[in-house]
Amino acid sequence: MATALPSSSLITVVNQFKSIDSKLSLDISDKRPDGMVMALYPYELYSQRIDRTKNVARYYLLTIQPTLFGDAAVVRFWGRVGKRGGEKSEMFPTELDAAIHFLALARKKHRKGYRPVGGCGNDLPQVLRTK
Repeated sequence: MATALPSSSLITVVNQFKSIDSKLSLDISDKRPDGMVMALYPYELYSQRIDRTKNVARYYLLTIQPTLFGDAAVVRFWGRVGKRGGEKSEMFPTELDAAIHFLALARKKHRKGYRPVGGCGNDLPQVLRTK
């Protein structure tokens, strides 16, 4: 017959290796007031810069996505239209911090000639759906 462990002996005290283990317990709930929850409205901006005279056809996609640890990630994709390009993710402790960075990047790309394509609810371009 199995006996229940007393509440004082949680899993965190078992198999700890002091030189590499964290002092934080996974059994303690996250008490941060600004913990990330699913956003009510998705942050997503798909823009293109096309100049036929210079043979330029570029895309830039910005999104904010929640992470597994309750933070927010600003994820960006870029490249030539019709081709798979680069990808970069940056982590932020709050959705507000991520939104501020998202807007700064959107302004920067707008100054460089990128313009939003499509409207609300449009699917991602085919090049980004094949991940």
